[in-house]
Amino acid sequence: MTLAHDAAAASFAALTHKLDYLDEADIRRVRDAYRFADEAHLGQFRASGEPYITHPIAVAGLCADWKLDAQAIMAALMHDAMEDCGVTKIELIERFGAPTAEIVDGLTKLDKLQFSTKEESQAESFRKMLLAMARDVRVILIKLADRLHNMRTMDAMVSHKRARIARETLDIYVPIAHRLGLNQTYRELQELSFQYINPWRHSVLSKAVKKTRGNRRDLVDRIRKEVEEAFHDADMKVEVYGREKTIFSIYNKMIEKRLSFAQVSDIFGFRIVARELLDCYRALGVLHQLYKPLPGRFKDYIAIPKANGYQSLHTTLVNPVGTAVEFQIRSQAMHAVAEKGIAAHWMYKEQDAADDASPQQAAVWLQSLIDIQHETRDSAEFLEHLKIDLFPESVYVLTPKSRIVALPKGATLVDFAYAIHSGVGDRCVSAKVNGEPVALRTELRSGDVVEIITAASAKPNPSWLNFVRTGRARSKIRNYLKNMEAEESLELGEKLLGQALRAEGLTLPAGDENTEGAAGQLWQSLIRWGGNRSRDELLADIGLGRKIATMVAKRLAQLMAETGSKPDALTLTLGRFSDETPSHGSVIIDGSEGATVQLAPCCCPVPGDPIAGYLGRGEGLVVHTQSCGVGKRLFERDSERWIDVSWSDEPTRLFETAVKVLVANGKGVLAQVAASISSAETDITHIEMGDERLGETAELKLTLSVRDTEHLADVIRTLKRCPVVLKAERFSQ
Repeated sequence: MTLAHDAAAASFAALTHKLDYLDEADIRRVRDAYRFADEAHLGQFRASGEPYITHPIAVAGLCADWKLDAQAIMAALMHDAMEDCGVTKIELIERFGAPTAEIVDGLTKLDKLQFSTKEESQAESFRKMLLAMARDVRVILIKLADRLHNMRTMDAMVSHKRARIARETLDIYVPIAHRLGLNQTYRELQELSFQYINPWRHSVLSKAVKKTRGNRRDLVDRIRKEVEEAFHDADMKVEVYGREKTIFSIYNKMIEKRLSFAQVSDIFGFRIVARELLDCYRALGVLHQLYKPLPGRFKDYIAIPKANGYQSLHTTLVNPVGTAVEFQIRSQAMHAVAEKGIAAHWMYKEQDAADDASPQQAAVWLQSLIDIQHETRDSAEFLEHLKIDLFPESVYVLTPKSRIVALPKGATLVDFAYAIHSGVGDRCVSAKVNGEPVALRTELRSGDVVEIITAASAKPNPSWLNFVRTGRARSKIRNYLKNMEAEESLELGEKLLGQALRAEGLTLPAGDENTEGAAGQLWQSLIRWGGNRSRDELLADIGLGRKIATMVAKRLAQLMAETGSKPDALTLTLGRFSDETPSHGSVIIDGSEGATVQLAPCCCPVPGDPIAGYLGRGEGLVVHTQSCGVGKRLFERDSERWIDVSWSDEPTRLFETAVKVLVANGKGVLAQVAASISSAETDITHIEMGDERLGETAELKLTLSVRDTEHLADVIRTLKRCPVVLKAERFSQ
């Protein structure tokens, strides 16, 4: 690369010819920003050896192609100034105004903070960018332009860095470009990422496509000519474009459908751009008269746009030599949105706002991400939600009032409920699809009419996390469960500390750290000793097993003794326990305890089993049977963390336990076992079959819902009477 080329690329002239849509005053402001950025980056060079300023100029040029306003072009020129040159936000505000400074700040990575992992750094940087996007979508447009130019010029980097950046681009930036409708950017980022992640495969497929292009040129030219003649005869003015699948999409199709390259039939297609919306449907009629359509291969994305605002008619026709070819038909306004997405908002401001679906769709999606990030404090969890919501394929379902709701492919009724409103999701109990009752985990299909049934007393079920598809639903459920767990752990901690303190002959002081007088000072001293920020946090730590109630009670008793409090004889008598093992008092289990009390999955205790409770570190109270091997090992290692627990006389629900059944193999065996279990008035919640299904016997592992040990014994007796059952017994993991 010559010095003259470098100088040209680094000069403002490289950008000037793209700014003719701005007025003179705006161009002067952009030139000022260029001079500022040029001075800030003076002496800095890219890995390729070019002056660093060539990168901001190229990014600004891409933004100018989208016809973004002067503030965005200025921010693009200065987007690395804060990060790489030590320029402050205050300096930018004073010189270029607050809006431009806010955009630059949104683009700045969090390099000054120390993160434990690269993933955490990436997630935190992305959270900041999304916060800025909530205020100004131009942030993400500049970010995408920045990433596109970096990908175009990545040859100078070492191979492992290229692969890492390409993977990040494919995971995060490609789907964002798709969701914002930036089709050209989406395709190029996808193609460049694939080229750096799989260079050999990209090279082989590129050569194959090039060869095919030469072989099919005559056919493509023939189809184009016939189509143009058909529209001329119909007196319709349209533009006909040939289009070619990207190497990445060809590769994906080969992998997904297990095809060889020769079997991928729709490498080439055509795009028809008409003047108005109604002309699109007229054009469809012209094409269907010219070539025969393939049944089931027509999609109307004009009536029901994609989630990113994309609108077109898609139809697949049989061409003159008998192979399939896809046609996309759209109006000029739709074509602008399809290619430029949300950026078309700046390019076509004069068109009717109702026709501009992309910014509206994008705003809904961005608001959904902002809601998620407000509820999600953990960076990795946020990135997980983000990747889920970037899934490009959608299903379109209807509310009873015919409102269309777009959801990711695989979304369930719970996802739909949360898409309507978080209150509907939190309180949903059942649902109907097309008038028929269905399970909440049912996956939705396009065209389904969905009705959600709610109850005021209902609350989210933790098991929903196993099947929900959208980041919004997942974050709402997790947020609710975290709040519920905090309340329950606080209540359990207060109960355990009160019981442990009664063993010292004392009762819990009233109030909290904000209470005036001796009680408030006691709590303040105890909180400082425990290293907590508040009484509630200390009690929650006890409830979650992070602190031992007996230890906290002894410290509180010392503090109370210093203030003159003496043990009460009656309280001491009520709270006295055996001195053989440390004890926290007894907790009653009835099945309604929630997230802070778990029944151990290793032994699956049910009412009637002798039980003991283990206060795990941060897990809350875990209940084991006294004969459980896992529980015994925990007791030997950590005896002070065990507390007395007992069953309530009136449990509030059924409890799951595991039963192992050996059966003689034969036709209808499973049905007979299920019938026996049903006759014993219980349900199978899970079934697992061994690998020896082709032998004479098979082992079934069943998870059953029972009331208590007596009910379980009745179920096992009923199973043993079944002709195909050779052996039935309860088992632990």
